[in-house]
Amino acid sequence: MKALRHAKIKELVENHVVETQEELAEALRKDGIEVTQATVSRDIKELMLIKVPTGEGRYRYAAPPEQNLIFSQSRMERIFQDSIVGMDYSQNIVVLRTLPGAANAVASTIDHVRWPEIMGTVAGDDTIFIVVKPPEAAPQVLAKFHRLLQ
Repeated sequence: MKALRHAKIKELVENHVVETQEELAEALRKDGIEVTQATVSRDIKELMLIKVPTGEGRYRYAAPPEQNLIFSQSRMERIFQDSIVGMDYSQNIVVLRTLPGAANAVASTIDHVRWPEIMGTVAGDDTIFIVVKPPEAAPQVLAKFHRLLQ
């Protein structure tokens, strides 16, 4: 539910002028997503939304521009294609093998896409452990990683 709500919030702030948390909560409710103001506030922090001027002396929510540039889908694909040399999983741990020295950059990218089934990453020099929840989601996470390599 959280991933759906976050996707909807991103869509709303990209396509509409949303000035307040209350407006965002109301827009979500109109789309059938019941939320409290506290939940919307947490979502804004997690999505790292910022307030930008509208040009009329008012402000609206927006995604930070540097986040979109640094952690774009195309950048993630390039990092994976340039760095990953192998991958596998066991139960709820996905293991990625990278070229020497590349694991931290790949893990940072994974952390910033905030897939709901990924709890976190631990990177060494050329190996990344990714904790997946629930364990049944590990094959799907591995499949997503394989698609980034194509």
